[in-house]
Parts: sequence; C-alpha cells; structure tokens
Amino acid sequence: MPTHPILDPAPLDENLTRRALNFALNRTTQMADDVLRVPLAYYRDEKLTDLELGTLLRHTPLAIVPSAQVAAPHDYTVRSVLGDSLLVTRDRDGESHVFLNYCRHRGAMPACGSGNAKRFACPYHAWTYDTAGKLVGVPGKEGFTGMNRADYGLVELPSEERHGFIWAVLTADASIDLDAHLGPLNAELAQWNYAAYGYHDDREFRSEVSWKGALEAFAEGYHFPFVHGESVIGQNTLPNTMVFDKFGKHHRIGFPFTWITGLDADPTGSWNPSDQMGVIYWVYPNLILANSPVGVEIIDMLPVASPTECTVRHSWMGRIPATTDEQRALYDEVYRQVHAAVRDEDFAMLPQCGEGVRQGQHDHMIIGRNEIGVQNMIRVFAEELGIPLRD
Repeated sequence: MPTHPILDPAPLDENLTRRALNFALNRTTQMADDVLRVPLAYYRDEKLTDLELGTLLRHTPLAIVPSAQVAAPHDYTVRSVLGDSLLVTRDRDGESHVFLNYCRHRGAMPACGSGNAKRFACPYHAWTYDTAGKLVGVPGKEGFTGMNRADYGLVELPSEERHGFIWAVLTADASIDLDAHLGPLNAELAQWNYAAYGYHDDREFRSEVSWKGALEAFAEGYHFPFVHGESVIGQNTLPNTMVFDKFGKHHRIGFPFTWITGLDADPTGSWNPSDQMGVIYWVYPNLILANSPVGVEIIDMLPVASPTECTVRHSWMGRIPATTDEQRALYDEVYRQVHAAVRDEDFAMLPQCGEGVRQGQHDHMIIGRNEIGVQNMIRVFAEELGIPLRD
C-alpha cells in the first residue's frame, strides 16, 4: 500500500453526495425531460466525419498530454493526434511546447518515443532541434547559403498549460483561448489539482465504432451490470444511477458506489463526493476524466477517416506520485484493472454498436431519459455540426 496517506482530492460540494444518496435510496436516477431520437447519420455520415476532422477538432483546444508526462526540463513525448505527429517538450526554462514533429528540411520526424533529451536530430540529414523548437544544427551548412536558421525551427502549435494538462489547437496559425473553451468548467477542474498527480501508464488502440458512440459509453451507468458485471465497475458501482450537471458544453456525472447507502444509517461517514462516487467529466469534445479515490483515468477518443472507427488513448495518473516499487506495483494493478474494463469490456461491446450503425436499416436510435449524459453529448455535437434532432 502507499506509504503516504490518501488525501481528499477535491473539496466538491457535499450536496452532490446528498443528491446521489437520494437517487440510490429511491432506486432511480436523474432523468432528461424526454427520450431523444437520433438519426443514424449522426454516427455514420462521411460528410460529418470530414467536418469533425477538418473543422471542429482542428480548431478546438485538445488536451494533448498530462503535464506530469513531461514534468522536468528537457522531458519530451511524441504522440499522434488526428494523423499528425506531435512533439511535446518542456524546455530548459520549464516552458511546455507542442510542435509538429516534422523536420523543416525534408519532413522526416526528428523525435520518437518519450524521454529526456536536449536535442532531436532528424534521421534523414541530421538537422537538429532543441526543446524550444529552434534549429541548432545543419550539417553541410555551406549548402544553405543565405538561409536564416531562425526561420526554420519546428512549427509550433498554439498551446497552453492548465489544470495539469498541456492543451493545443492543431492549426498553427490559429489562437488558443482556454477561458472561452472551458468556461464554467475552469473552476471545477482546478479543484482536483491534477498538476500534482503522478503520471503512470497509457495504452492506445483502435476500435470499429464511431468516436461519438465511444464517448457515450462513459456517459451512462445503464450498461454497468450487463457489460461490467464481473469487474470492479459492476461490483462497486450502483447500476443505472447517476447525478448529472452541465458546465457549458461540458458535463460532470457522479456514479454512486454501492456503499453510499450506508450514509443513510450512519450520517457521520464521509460526505465527500470523491469517497462516495466515481466523478466523471466530459471535457468537450473528446476527453473523459474518470476520477476514483486513488487516481484519474484519462480517456481521449478521436475519429479516423471512417465514420465508424476511432482511436482511443487510455492513460492513468495517481493522486500521489509513486516513489517506491511498492507504490508502482500497486498502481500497476490499479491500471491493469481499469484498462481491462475499458479494453475488454467497453470496447469489446462497442464494435457491435459500430456494426449496427453501419448495417442498420432503421432511421434512428432512441436514447432514454435515464441516459441524460448521452443526450447532452448528442445535443452539443448536433448544435456544433448543424444536425437536426427529434425529441
């Protein structure tokens, strides 16, 4: 077990626990006003996918990596986002950067993997860049007479570090405005102090389901007993029970743990929502933050060229950074369990949904009143993409 005490992660309003307890005791959940009918085109229209890939996602701030993944000066990591190779660095002064990982000479990739390095040399002709993106070395420089080296650094994307994440807009000549993007979610995320968490592990995979459909799996507990009945989620969380709150385009869901009903008999127990429920955020457009008493799952889902295929990146951070082999072993087991639930349960089922969307000959799907989080996601995307809906 950890050698440090597990502290309360966030001073969330205890009223959240009281609302959840009321639903738990009455064996019900927070409901939308009505059912929602969603045309299948919402999930399978190629023109919508082109719009998502070309406009929506390339002009919206995305959380690229947790700050803790590049915590020290000269730390770096490379990841692919919407087909772009991105190099995320922390320079010698501690500033974070997000670059397109393409050499300005002939376009090869100067960096790969993750680690700590002061220089990145392109494998083609060894043009070399530092962690601030500056071009610092050109072999055979006499062949480039008149070139101003300062004009040929790596292309930097607009980025900002906040709430323990490095955010970027994937369009180099755009701007980034996190205040406008996060809106009322700013203060909510600040409570968690993710910047103090320790980065532990991540996995990436593809799945044959719409990215919007994949996001919906983290917006309702209706499926818990059927998909997660044999795992920690199904065993520890009440089925089809949730509290829901909107924060602009984003939302928060509380999924009560089975032991929350004990507060009815013994109100002296902890009323901190973090102790009594899994607190899940949808950060529009593609990010899920699933908080537990020991850490946070970071799940981002993005479309690929096919409307019913997506990429999934599943990361985990511990509230207390691991400093011993014992702590790391504990976190390995936590991550093994939560990743198994995502990969082998949610994403074992979701490709069947993708098949149903591809092959379905019905004209719409119906989303229940008890799936209020799913309804919210659909309504937000429909407004952004100009999709008509039928209640």
